Amino acid sequence: MNTLCKSFIAGGALFFAMFNQNALAQPALFKDADLKLGAQLIAQNKCDACHQQRVGGNGSAMYKPQGRINTPGFLRGMVEQCNTELNLGFFPEEVTAVAAVLNRDHYKFK
Repeated sequence: MNTLCKSFIAGGALFFAMFNQNALAQPALFKDADLKLGAQLIAQNKCDACHQQRVGGNGSAMYKPQGRINTPGFLRGMVEQCNTELNLGFFPEEVTAVAAVLNRDHYKFK
């Protein structure tokens, strides 16, 4: 393999690594969150079905209430509110995991 080809491959790998890291960036609040656990909790507790009952449609309107949730901390607080109101019994790290999944999939706070 010639030097030009090796340089091109190395440059492409570096670009992909930087792009991938930025694409998955999460706010510091969610840095160590267990995304797999968060997704599992959302599914087990039927969060989507509850949101569909509250706002109609596929429930996604719940995730963009006219700018009401505008920080990662407020997003986590709203998940904590659901946890409390519905007596889900989530531990703090579980609340953070659910909020991190919602951020990744809907809010995209950096």
